[in-house]
Amino acid sequence: MTDPQRFKRPESVLVLVCTRAGDVLLLERTRPRGFWQSVTGSLEWGESATHAAQRELAEETGLRAAGQLRDLRRGARFPIVPPWRARYAPDAHFNREHWFVLELPARRSVRVNRHEHRQCRWLPAAAALRRASSWTNRKLIRHWLERRP
Repeated sequence: MTDPQRFKRPESVLVLVCTRAGDVLLLERTRPRGFWQSVTGSLEWGESATHAAQRELAEETGLRAAGQLRDLRRGARFPIVPPWRARYAPDAHFNREHWFVLELPARRSVRVNRHEHRQCRWLPAAAALRRASSWTNRKLIRHWLERRP
């Protein structure tokens, strides 16, 4: 029997970092170039979604949530695309993504992890919707916009 922990866990987090004024932080991945997204990453085996969101936020931006991270208790399920199939167990065909929001009073400086991202930009939400490369990221931005006061 294959040890599932040899493979990447088919569960991830997507963390929308935004401001009360309606700006959204997006990061451009190193590969593929031109792929813009919010903070994201896979859960490690035995790790909770909340812990993964806090860890990924710190690793990718240097930001600490300190109790401000909100678990939306929503997310998305999507097929694992062929270029990444080998990372997952043979019977894993879908990834489960958990959504979180970190709403800040204003834009903050971030420290981009250069191994994962080329650059970051704060954008008005409408521009972030156009720039975000993944459909789940756009869906999360829309969800956040619809529920803002």
